Amino acid sequence: MQKYMLKTTGMILIIGTMLSGCAMIEKSDATSTENKLAAAGFMVKYADTPEKLAHIKSMQQRTIITHIKFGIVYYAYADAEFCKCLYMGTEENFGEYEKLTIQQRTAEMNQDAAMNWNAWGGWRGYGYY
Repeated sequence: MQKYMLKTTGMILIIGTMLSGCAMIEKSDATSTENKLAAAGFMVKYADTPEKLAHIKSMQQRTIITHIKFGIVYYAYADAEFCKCLYMGTEENFGEYEKLTIQQRTAEMNQDAAMNWNAWGGWRGYGYY
């Protein structure tokens, strides 16, 4: 019985750690996106009332969506879980956001390309020799 309890407790700890790790990655991704949105000139408004939070929760989460008002296209990004906020921007802001995203991806690819994988020796079975 005690052995079963130890195994069960161990499994619960492992699963809890894995779920916590996934949540941290998700939060990191959200923070990265929100930093780029702010750098691109998006305005941020925090849900400082229950009504505002309910509205943010009703929107598609952590995805940039379009909103047209008086014939003008706006871009919105809602995050009810982490920052409890709403980012709003114009087409110009969205263009700047896309530019920043491309720059970030290019920097990541350049960093990977600069890695001297041969210094590690052969990686037989993984496509690296």
